[in-house]
This record gives sequence, structure tokens and C-alpha cells, in this order.
Amino acid sequence: MSARPPIAMLAELTHRCPLSCPYCSNPLELARQETELGTDDWCRVFREAADLGVLQLHLSGGEPATRRDLVDLIVAAREAGLYTNLITSGIGLNERRLHALDEAGLDHIQLSLQGTTPEMADEIGGYKGGFARKMQVAALIKEIGFPLTLNAVLHRRNLHQLPRAIEMAVEMGARRIEVATVQFHGWALKNRDALMPTMEQARDADAIVKDARKSLKGTLVIDYVPADYHSDFPKRCMGGWGTTGLNVAPDGEVLPCHAAQSIPHLQFDNVREKSLNDIWYNGSAFNAYRGTDWMQEPCRSCDMKLKDFGGCRCQAMAVVGDAAATDPVCIKSPHHGALQSQADDFSHNDTADLIYRSAPGKAVPEPAE
Repeated sequence: MSARPPIAMLAELTHRCPLSCPYCSNPLELARQETELGTDDWCRVFREAADLGVLQLHLSGGEPATRRDLVDLIVAAREAGLYTNLITSGIGLNERRLHALDEAGLDHIQLSLQGTTPEMADEIGGYKGGFARKMQVAALIKEIGFPLTLNAVLHRRNLHQLPRAIEMAVEMGARRIEVATVQFHGWALKNRDALMPTMEQARDADAIVKDARKSLKGTLVIDYVPADYHSDFPKRCMGGWGTTGLNVAPDGEVLPCHAAQSIPHLQFDNVREKSLNDIWYNGSAFNAYRGTDWMQEPCRSCDMKLKDFGGCRCQAMAVVGDAAATDPVCIKSPHHGALQSQADDFSHNDTADLIYRSAPGKAVPEPAE
């Protein structure tokens, strides 16, 4: 398959984060601060991305606001001609810094939501006072006039709050809400039995989203990531491996998707050693599952293979142990029944405790200057 230029890049500026979310999809082994790309390296990568054809730059982490050079990075991205989206918990931002980001040319903010009440949000995020800080930042975002997407990660413990999350998006003046049922990658795999929604919750969410899309048409766009383990057909992960976007990890490794490091046999190139153009077109990791030649049956002969590209490679690795297998979410997969049985077992485990990335209850840090 001849690769086209990517249109989007996720720049994971850091793995440092003030929250301890048990649904975190970052890898178990986080990049250390001393291995992070410096300001000049990131600015060069942004220029290379624009030359490659990237239009949208999503600045993520961890928490990107922990980078003291965040304003400088926004300036560099804008000078390269990239549309910039900051993906943030809000913690680490204040009025002065938000105005500085606005002046630097930041185009959009995506604000995470761990729950619609202080009790739920602070429990899931592992931070006392985090919800109050987030609401202050949301008010400032609205006042300054940033276009806003609210990202609500949902699971068994907070799916009942979905209607209120949609209401909050409207109240905040958000243009979009991403209703994202938890994806079990990275650290989140440790918490499947604590976070897996029930089949009933998944179907309720389907209905709530359907009704909200109808009633809020023209007011709020609702992007929906349904519960994988309770579905019969897989998502077209990343728009197709190596077709639409790429990720740059904090240490400069370039990934075909956010969770690709969970596939042990892949070798990832680094922007410290190769150009982004060379990595995109010639990198072995990007070509491993690009197109359809790699597919096994039943994908190889399936009439849906150019629509879903076999689903998620990382999910196949996590559940089946073979990244080239059909995503077990697919009803045609020989592992589909076992996956749904696992989902039922996980979703009815009422004794499972949350396993945090680090100890919950830390004091909320002051915003970086």
C-alpha cells in the first residue's frame, strides 16, 4: 500500500502528570523527564511534520502544562503553519498562562473530565481538589474564548454520569464532547476488572448518545467511542495503521499509534536519529500493518477489510497475544466469544479496587510559570 501523507500528529510532550488516573493508556514504563525532547528538538519536529503534510498538531502527555516551554512550543507550531490543540487536565494552567497561550496562537483546548462531581472526579483522578481547579480553568477557557472539546472518559464507576457530562459540555460552551468509553491499553489493562462497564451500561450509553445527538444538533457535536468489549464490530483504529496520523513519544520515538509500544516485536525509530519523513514512509513499524498484505483470515477475505483494517492491532496483542490477529471485538474473530465472556466477568467484579499510577490524594500543584 502506497502511504499518503499524515494529516495529524500527537506530540506527547511529557509523561509527567499530576493525576493518577487508573484508566491511563500510557505505557507501564513511562519516559523519564531527563529523556524528554528539548525545546529545539520539538520545534524542528513541528517543522518536519508540516513539511510532511501534517495539518493538526495535538499536544498531549501526561500533562503538557508541566512543560515550562509550552508557550514557546505553541509559537513554533504556529510558525510552522500547524493547527494546535492542547489536550489537558487543566491542572497547571491559570489565567496568566492561558492568556499567554492565547497570544501565542493556541487554536483549541481539549479538557479532560474524570467525573461530574468533586467526589467522583477526585477519586478517579487521584487528586483532592482537582475537580474544583478544573472548573476554574473551564470558566477561564470560556471567558477567553478558546474553542473547547470536553473529553469524558467513562467506565463502570461513572457511566451513570453521562447525561450530566453532556449538560456540562453545553454549559461550558464546548463545541464538542468526546464520550470515550475507556480503552484498555497501557496502565488501564491493570484495571479492567475495576472499570469494565456492564453490557447494560454500554447499551444505555448508546441510547443516551443517540438521543443527545438528535436533541443537541447544531449546538454540540458528540464524538462517541463505544465499549469495545461489548461490541460486535471493531473500530477503524487510527483511521488505518500508518494512513492518517502518527505519535511522537516524549523521548522522540515515533509510533503508528498511542499504544504501539505494547507490541514487543516492533522497532521504533527516533526523531533524534531520522527525519519524520523517512520514518513515516520507510519505518518498519509503520509498514508492519499498513495496508492489507499482513492480514490473516478471516480479515484477508472479508469485505470489510478496507473499512476497519482488521480493527486495533494493540487490542489484538493484549487479548489474543498476536498483533496480526483479527481484533477480537469482531464477531468474525474466533476469539470473540471468549472476549465477551471476559467482559462479563470483569464487569461484574464488585470487589476490585482501583490501581492508581501513583498514590492518590496528593495536593494539587500550582500552575507552572
